[in-house]
Amino acid sequence: MSSNKLILKSFLKKRELVRQHIDSFNDFLDNRLQEIVNDTANIETDVGVEVQLGKITVKKARIIEADGSKNRVNPMEARLRNLSYFSPISLEMTPVVEGKEPKTVTVKIGMMPTMLKSSICNLYNKTEEELIKAKEDPLDPGGYFIINGSERTLVTIEDLAPNMIMLERNRKYKTITEVAKVFSKRSGFRALVTVERNKDGVIGVSFPAVPGQIPLVILMRALGLNSDQELVETISDDPDIIEIILENIEEYLDVKSTEDATEIIGKKVATGQTREYRLKRAEQVIDRYLLPHIGVEPEDRLRKSHYLGRMVVRIIELALKRREPDDKDHYANKRLRLAGDLMEDLFRVAFYNLTRDIKYQLERSVVRGKEPSVFTAVRSDVLTERIRHALATGNWVGGRSGVSQLLDRTNYISVVSHLRRVISPLSRSQPHFEARDLHPTQWGKICPSETPEGPNCGLVKNLALSSEFSTGVDDTIIEPLLYELGVKQIKKSGIF
Repeated sequence: MSSNKLILKSFLKKRELVRQHIDSFNDFLDNRLQEIVNDTANIETDVGVEVQLGKITVKKARIIEADGSKNRVNPMEARLRNLSYFSPISLEMTPVVEGKEPKTVTVKIGMMPTMLKSSICNLYNKTEEELIKAKEDPLDPGGYFIINGSERTLVTIEDLAPNMIMLERNRKYKTITEVAKVFSKRSGFRALVTVERNKDGVIGVSFPAVPGQIPLVILMRALGLNSDQELVETISDDPDIIEIILENIEEYLDVKSTEDATEIIGKKVATGQTREYRLKRAEQVIDRYLLPHIGVEPEDRLRKSHYLGRMVVRIIELALKRREPDDKDHYANKRLRLAGDLMEDLFRVAFYNLTRDIKYQLERSVVRGKEPSVFTAVRSDVLTERIRHALATGNWVGGRSGVSQLLDRTNYISVVSHLRRVISPLSRSQPHFEARDLHPTQWGKICPSETPEGPNCGLVKNLALSSEFSTGVDDTIIEPLLYELGVKQIKKSGIF
């Protein structure tokens, strides 16, 4: 056997063919589920009852029979009986009522689809002999779900990297404008922030919840940079860049303070309202929708101004031909969303619906004069059916369709191929010539030959045999390490 074959054999033995989905789903169970619960933290009602949320746990897969008995079930039984292979989810809840001592209780909030061979699957860590005894195929790779007896897989989605500045040139009516975009992502919310330099040299910023563009100078003033010197120092010390920034400052000399700038934004987002409400709404919009990945608190505004400064420097350097536009098809600018990421998006929405329903049920019981109880307030079907419906139909949150697909069981190769498929969210009816091309950076990551013919060509791809996934690291771990290495925090002086 050649050395290449030996390396590939040992690599596949270590990694397995669909390990990426199983690892991603396990990470979702171990870490991300609790993060979603922590983001909500507590459920407040209008009747003086508050429910504090604690630890969430997912147990091994089981079914509830018609007579109410709970049994552990193997995937083969779920297939033959047209059952859903689900695991129960429990959550610690502490109802806080005035005059009563809080008592923590564990409540079943719903059922979680169980990925085969994941840590909550009944086949987890079983030997070949044990799998055969359970009437399971020992060569079955796992990495899919069983919904109403049907095997369904979540297809990996290729997406542009979030929280990264992407430069491009736009051609409009024979004029060229420079644009910097960033998909700012935080806790499932994604905001597109765009900084654009038009043909007159005026720089504008657009972000969600604000109609049209806001001039850069006004937004920087609203973020707390009152003096011209502070504004220029935040962006750059390059003379050519400073000259363009000063031209922008001259356009808005009458806007001197943070309050004036906030008032201008307030007139855009709360037209016809009182001045106090306009100012408050403008501040809310800046904190919540402008670069949310940096933070959503008022103290994060200075950091946001520095980040915007970085974006401005890049578009000016692009205009001065010091740098080239970014290549969207370069694989360093792509991220693959695996089963764990997709389940996180779905569970976040389903859990939000559940918390709203719990709030409504508690308020209704108090209004009717009953004793508020979390056991009766939690309707587990709310969470379970939302997840089940999405997996059964493939219609995902955010308006995506075809995310969950019926597993192709033609033969073993087609199963593995389907579980390693990567789809692009781009429209099939548009040409997208560059997106369909084989990019040099796909070498070793994406198979150069396995793609369909016709409209899906180049937009539906498959992972190469030697591909391996790296996962992101929480920035709360990295940030202290950077400060130890000598990186300085942004201070009010505007110096790094």
